[in-house]
Amino acid sequence: MRRAQLIELHEQPWFPLSLRHEITDALQFGLNLLQAYAPIAPLLQSSLDSTQCRSIVDMCSGGGGPWLDLSRRLQPDARVFRILLTDKCPNLGAFQNVRVASDNHIAFCSNSVDATKVPGDLPGYRTMFTSFHHFPPEEARAILQNAVDAGQSIGVFEITRRAPSAIALMFPWALMLFAFTPLIRPFRWSRLLYTYLIPIIPLVLLFDGVVSCLRTYRPPELREIIKKLSGIEYQWEVGEHSKASGRAPITYLIGTPQARAKN
Repeated sequence: MRRAQLIELHEQPWFPLSLRHEITDALQFGLNLLQAYAPIAPLLQSSLDSTQCRSIVDMCSGGGGPWLDLSRRLQPDARVFRILLTDKCPNLGAFQNVRVASDNHIAFCSNSVDATKVPGDLPGYRTMFTSFHHFPPEEARAILQNAVDAGQSIGVFEITRRAPSAIALMFPWALMLFAFTPLIRPFRWSRLLYTYLIPIIPLVLLFDGVVSCLRTYRPPELREIIKKLSGIEYQWEVGEHSKASGRAPITYLIGTPQARAKN
């Protein structure tokens, strides 16, 4: 199954911003409810420890990504980390909700942040969850090159996969909304309307979920992107993490400046 650079509806310029926020809210809720990225917590903790980074800059955060669950799985002293959510189209209502739910130890940037051009005043270990597949190869390379140029470590993690089993899981993922939508925060009456009466949100999530799987990079493709990077030497790790029983593998790419990797 070859990678297809298709479009996801909720990321199109013509897609209503209010509905886009509904989609990212639902994604954030699902990632935390299912603890989708729990298996990579030790991998991320190890990378953070090796780099001695005390600041995390999460890019393309959507509605907050998996950080409510994931931050609690890092070691107890991880609360001294600064976890900063960013996005090109920030969902400020969702970000504020995550900050409150995390007792204010997860912060957010209210300005637009382009993952290919992260401002220099946002230093820290960069992370991306279920978002790297949105970018075609040249833009994906630009994201990594920007991290290299800034001398920052970066971790990319994807639960979507180009596999029939992953695509099949998008159907129960979308149906799950009919049971859990009233629990999604911040609460909005519009979310009930566009889930139960006019099911735009479940249908868009289903379509975009399937497309996400078809767009996801496999490890060999990630290695090809890395080969085109230039600048200081980095230590790159690429693979699929699948130690958790009964869970699908999580594709990961971790890059660390050689000087930090040796410390």
